[in-house]
Order: sequence, then structure tokens, then C-alpha cells
Amino acid sequence: MIEILTAARLARARTSGALVGTILHTLKARAGVGTNLLEIDRWAREMILGAGARSCYVDYVPAGFGRGPFGHYICTSVNDAVLHGLPHDYALAEGDLLTLDLALVLNGVAADAAISFLVGDASDPESVDLIAATERALAAGIGAAGPGARLGDVSHAIGSVLAGAGYLINMEFGGHGIGSTMHQDPHVPNDGRRGRGYRLRPGLLLALEPWVMADTDKLITDPDGWTLRSATGARTAHSEHTIAITDEGADILTLPAELRR
Repeated sequence: MIEILTAARLARARTSGALVGTILHTLKARAGVGTNLLEIDRWAREMILGAGARSCYVDYVPAGFGRGPFGHYICTSVNDAVLHGLPHDYALAEGDLLTLDLALVLNGVAADAAISFLVGDASDPESVDLIAATERALAAGIGAAGPGARLGDVSHAIGSVLAGAGYLINMEFGGHGIGSTMHQDPHVPNDGRRGRGYRLRPGLLLALEPWVMADTDKLITDPDGWTLRSATGARTAHSEHTIAITDEGADILTLPAELRR
């Protein structure tokens, strides 16, 4: 299903998006050396429920994936883990590359975003480059999105940045439509051909999420049934925003409230 939001629902989407952005940046500021992933999950739960929102993850049971409900409020992926990282008893170490991925519903509209960052004061060049490539690719995808653009234009913009930085692109998982629920059509691959695919319309919400692994495009799944890791043990990064297509272009919804224009 592809959902087109009315102006009233788009206003609610801006509120849910701002909450996602605020929670993610608060968690980034609080996470440091020694922070346990289960603490981050608890903090996310407190902020989500405290705002009157509902987690998209805690009861999430996708078809053919995972083992029962996800059971947590945020995805926490460390180092070689890139997607669906299940929070567990692990204390962050100096230089860990942490990805936080959060989706929630507030007032009937979902928003979804992810950030990757290094823990502590370490500055590992490979990790910095990985994160920067996903952020540039995300910006390029957003720049290509607008009324009348094709989905392939967005995918091509993302893929051109990732491939140009020397990374292989996995096509199994990418971005997606979003609205009253977290995962909707259309699927947004992280590479594609210009001029192909669905024509974007005002009122459409998309979650764009470029992600890469340092030296492979192959994934393996942890015994937990959720966490996806690079097949080689290489580091990974993942950046995501929910955007709204408007008459003027693409509006980034998942910035913290204080960073929105």
C-alpha cells in the first residue's frame, strides 16, 4: 500500500518526526564508554512512552524474519552489525561504531530514522569515512526527491554516492514508504536507474536509509534471528531520515525540533 497524507496528517507527521530526531540525538549525547545497550533501550522506552508515543519495534513480527516479537524499543547495532541490532547486555567500548535506529507512531503517524557515530573520543578513519558516505548518500537521495521525480532518481542518487566512495551496495534492504505504519510501499533500493519507478507525489512519506559495509555486500544473521552483520566482520554504517514530499520538494521530518527551520 502506498499512502498519501492529507495536510492535517502531514502536520502530525512533522510532530512524530521531530520526536524521533530528538530522542536519537538525546541518546547519542548520553551514550558513552561503559553505557550498556540495554540502558539505551530503557532510555528510549522512557522517552517514547513519556511523549505518549508507541514503539514500532517492541511488538514487531515481520513475515519470514526474526523469532517472535522484537521485544525492544530501539535497534542498537555495534561495529559489524548494521541492521536490526537487538539490544543485549553489552557495555560500549572506546571507538565502537554504534548505529541507533528508531521508529515510533505518534498521533497515528509513524516516523523512522537512524544515526551512526563513534563512541568516546576515538577517530578511526575507516569508520569516519563509512559514516560520512552514508550521510552524503542520504543528502543526495533527499536532494533528488520532489514532486514529479521518479523513485529511480532517488535510488540512483544514493547509489552513485555509495559506489563513488568505493562501497559495494546490498540490494536486499533499503528504504521504504511510511505513514500510519512503519513499513509500506514503495521499496526504495539504495541503487537504481534514473527515470524509472513510481512518480513521487505531495503527501508521500519516504524513509530513506543508505547503509554500507566496509568491504562486502554480504550479510549474515545472528543467532538472535534479528541482528544483521557484515559477512566479513567489517565495520558498517547506516543513516536514515523520514522525508515528506511537498509541492516545494522534500521536507526532512526527523530532525530534532531545535534544528528544523
